[in-house]
Amino acid sequence: MAMPMTTASSCCYSNSNSYFLQSLRGPRISISSANSLLTLGRVASHAKLLARENKRQHIQCNYSTESSSGLDYSSAPIDVVADIKTEKIIVLGGSGFVGSAICKAAVARGIEAVSLSRLGRPTYIDSWVDQVTWVAGDVFYADWDGLLRGATAVVSTLGGFGTNEQMEKINGEANVLAVDAASKAGIPKFILISVHDYNLPSFLLNSGYFSGKRRAETEVLSKYPNSGTVLRPGFIYGKRKVNGFEIPLDLIGQPLEKFLLASENFTRGLSSLPGSDLFLAPPVSVDDVAGAVINAVTDDSVFGIFTIEQIKEAAAVVRS
Repeated sequence: MAMPMTTASSCCYSNSNSYFLQSLRGPRISISSANSLLTLGRVASHAKLLARENKRQHIQCNYSTESSSGLDYSSAPIDVVADIKTEKIIVLGGSGFVGSAICKAAVARGIEAVSLSRLGRPTYIDSWVDQVTWVAGDVFYADWDGLLRGATAVVSTLGGFGTNEQMEKINGEANVLAVDAASKAGIPKFILISVHDYNLPSFLLNSGYFSGKRRAETEVLSKYPNSGTVLRPGFIYGKRKVNGFEIPLDLIGQPLEKFLLASENFTRGLSSLPGSDLFLAPPVSVDDVAGAVINAVTDDSVFGIFTIEQIKEAAAVVRS
């Protein structure tokens, strides 16, 4: 779980010496006896456990026993400045339906979120919106060096419909470009919102939408074999805001999800029919997709391809 960079932590130790450690700005260390070296070593070891990702953290410790010589060193300050890990994610398409849910979930978890989209800042008003950095731009012309600086993960929600050529460009080329830029910049993780593996006829799977998504998946898993995550949701429902109006997709998606899950034993035999899972694949809440993303961002053991059911399981981990 990431710590906000302004959080101060404290710890207490007891040994054969008495010290008071007070955190001050800068790596200044003051020691009153040779016995303090042992304590300093222990504190340094503790600091190393916290050290990650160039974020400053001040640790304040209290020692409350006397040394073997009977002297009290409680006034001797030892300042420890450590680096701790804080998460920063770049959400491509962050002002969209799925992207905004991811940004909102990130803010709720204390994760710094930066959105890149053509729209930039959303037009609607919400309390979490002010806590996101909104960048207006095109993924094909982005200042990747500036955008990715300090990021620990990139999340792509890029995708869309149109002509075959347009779909190949936005679902495939745009994502491939983003993966390549993130990899070259040394970003530790890449998370792609893809699409369910529908059992469709080959002529549909070869269309720009699906072939583009699969090409993007291949790029993620190739460049990030041990830290890349591909989410494959089906129909995503939730409250979608468009031009100031709220479209309640959950009024359709939520009941449908419950119905399909309840009737799974009866519909399982139909799943082998071509195209059947267009109707039988359970919808997924946009909040579950966002939760699965947060799980991948914060847990280094999470990577690979996630099915609809696995997306829901990952989201449940974050909620627990």
